[in-house]
Amino acid sequence: MNDLQHPDSRSFELVADLYERARPEYPQEAVAWVSSELALGSESTIVDLGAGTGKLTRALLAIGGRVIAVEPGDAMRGELERALPEVDALRGAAENIPLADASVDCIAVGQAFHWFRHDEALPELHRVLRPGGGLALLWNSRDHKKPVQRKISDLISPFVPPGRPGPEHWADSLRQSPLFTKPEEAHFPWVQELDADGLAARIGSVSFVAAASPEARAELDARLREVVARLGGVVDFPYVTDVYVSRVV
Repeated sequence: MNDLQHPDSRSFELVADLYERARPEYPQEAVAWVSSELALGSESTIVDLGAGTGKLTRALLAIGGRVIAVEPGDAMRGELERALPEVDALRGAAENIPLADASVDCIAVGQAFHWFRHDEALPELHRVLRPGGGLALLWNSRDHKKPVQRKISDLISPFVPPGRPGPEHWADSLRQSPLFTKPEEAHFPWVQELDADGLAARIGSVSFVAAASPEARAELDARLREVVARLGGVVDFPYVTDVYVSRVV
């Protein structure tokens, strides 16, 4: 754990291997939409910022350009380097990106933008992007319209920090920034199929669950497994991948 990380995100370092095993990648349709909106291709340089274990990095490689992963957490970045040895993986953060001015065509952020200190991060992102370059924010959000996700939300509600903004507000600072155009957005529903081990691991990789006491995590694990058992041993875990794309001004 280190001072490049948001204090509340440091718990990811405790579960980096679990995050790599349990978290889903991103639907190719979502990344294809980003590529089309920002006219990315084989000549593009793309940064995966706050790359974690490389879940989004994998999908960005399909675009065909150069992909650079920037991640502050040593354990998370270690998982990325093992999974994707062909990718340049740099230690850095949104507020301190180890790249030159106007050096990249796109910065993509998967599941991490809400951890940034936006008053510092947005000028830093603007600095690194070339004129005409773009920013893409992606979240694999649990689809709370579905009953199983509402049940899971009830189970994890005691773990959620007070006052934590909901996903609907996570892109607000981009919408309000004079450094970037008003973002376009698209939403891609999809479903992950999980058994009891998969569901317990997926929820165990959530930052505020990972930071809880062993006793609280064990009780939650048991209750999640009960949910899967009642549904016959496998649960459809629905997501909506929310994507926001903006260009530098």
